[in-house]
Amino acid sequence: MKRLLYLLMAVAMPISVLAQGDDFGTILSVEADKKVNKKFSVGLEAEMRTRDDVKTVDRWSLGVQAGYKVLPWLKASAGYILLYDNNEKYSYYDDDDDVVKRDIGVESGFLKRSAQYWGTRHRFHVSLTGSHKFGKLTLSLRERWQYTYKPEYTIDARRIYFDEDDEEYVAEGFLDGKSHTYRSKAKNVLRSRLMAEYKIKTIPITPYASAELFNSWGLEKTRYTIGSDYRINKRNTVSLYYRYQHVSDNDDNEADRHLVGLSYQVKF
Repeated sequence: MKRLLYLLMAVAMPISVLAQGDDFGTILSVEADKKVNKKFSVGLEAEMRTRDDVKTVDRWSLGVQAGYKVLPWLKASAGYILLYDNNEKYSYYDDDDDVVKRDIGVESGFLKRSAQYWGTRHRFHVSLTGSHKFGKLTLSLRERWQYTYKPEYTIDARRIYFDEDDEEYVAEGFLDGKSHTYRSKAKNVLRSRLMAEYKIKTIPITPYASAELFNSWGLEKTRYTIGSDYRINKRNTVSLYYRYQHVSDNDDNEADRHLVGLSYQVKF
């Protein structure tokens, strides 16, 4: 485990340098799976993510799921995930704002308001995964529908960047002392993931690569992942991977991101 942590740090350092202009973060997760019978299984997963070049905890999550092997090559699954997010909200001045029109030093594109707060989301998902083996190579396609609900949340104050009394733009901002409520919202997303795995019998390593598309009335996000599983024994596996996430269109202030992940899986 120490060697894997050192390897994680060694991979993370050069990527953080190359990722100039994009964000860099990490993913740490623990998974536990129990095979009830030949077709039915249940699982539990806990995860922590970071962002802002590993300076900020992005979110914690805890999920449960169940899987059923419909056919030898087809598996169905369903689950629930509780997400606890570190939210950042920003708004910016544009040419239609009165402050910009008054031409008193505030330009279009300047920060207008911002807020940071922790909040929960509830996520439900249903998946179908089809796979086929070509010798040591396994190709799989997973289609997942996920529904995420974000409850209404009220914060005590937001940070604003223009002082109306002194008619001055304050670069560092200040709290307005007024409560603000972010409305609840729900979102449906279809996630399509194509994955390739290559099992090496002589050594306990299984390299893999995948590409995943996030669609919600249009392409919102793409994830590319490459990594490897290391089988400690029949029950315990450690996975180390690199992921690049490109954001096409979303309303969550999410950036393009380079991620290094370390995962531990145990089977009972």
